[in-house]
Amino acid sequence: TEAGQQILAVGQATEDQFSQLAARIAGAGEEVSGELIVTSLLTLSGMVLPALSRLMEAHPGLRLRYLTDPRVFRLEYGEAHVAIRAGGRPTEPDNVVQPLARHRVGLYASPAYLEAHGRPESDTDLAGHRFIGADARDARAPYFRWLADHVAEETVVFRGNDQEAQWAAIRQGIGLGFLPWIEGSNDPRLVQVMAPRDEWSSDIWLVTHVDLHRTPKVQAAVKMLKETAAELCRGIEGLEAAG
Repeated sequence: TEAGQQILAVGQATEDQFSQLAARIAGAGEEVSGELIVTSLLTLSGMVLPALSRLMEAHPGLRLRYLTDPRVFRLEYGEAHVAIRAGGRPTEPDNVVQPLARHRVGLYASPAYLEAHGRPESDTDLAGHRFIGADARDARAPYFRWLADHVAEETVVFRGNDQEAQWAAIRQGIGLGFLPWIEGSNDPRLVQVMAPRDEWSSDIWLVTHVDLHRTPKVQAAVKMLKETAAELCRGIEGLEAAG
């Protein structure tokens, strides 16, 4: 009946609220153990996963959930305990927002692609090349916006709605494409064609909810993420200075 449907909707909403409350309570314990939910974009995994690995080594009682969905998780509902976001500074109320690092992105190709098509030395050389892009023409990532402004649309010969598929296409030699510096520089199957530029990069933010920010579990995660990001950034700067 219509009344039954209304009761069912209320019951489902109530169940969701209790689940969210349970998730927040789970993050508020006094020990660095139990479930910790961390969310970020997949493209940030090269920076996030080393920190989470160290965190779990330091605190064996942790059980980690790492979510790389592009949507913005609601920290106030306990959907995540720690969020790592790229782009403009997050503005949600009741969140603690801290700068973490700079998301550096370069242009890469496979050796097979460069052998077949040559290596561009400057932006003017890009006209004769093939590119890997996002399925959405209005993708918000700064490097995809740059690509839309600087190359003809018909030269974007492969579009994917998933970063892993885009990266796999670059490795297969289908075209030139963008990868985070950390991912590209550690992959022997790729060659850096153009070094990271500021116009391709974005700020990375560390976001926690004010109610959980001071809990031992969240503080341990925040500390490890900051330390690891700082080490990786120093390593990048050292390699760039040497190269």
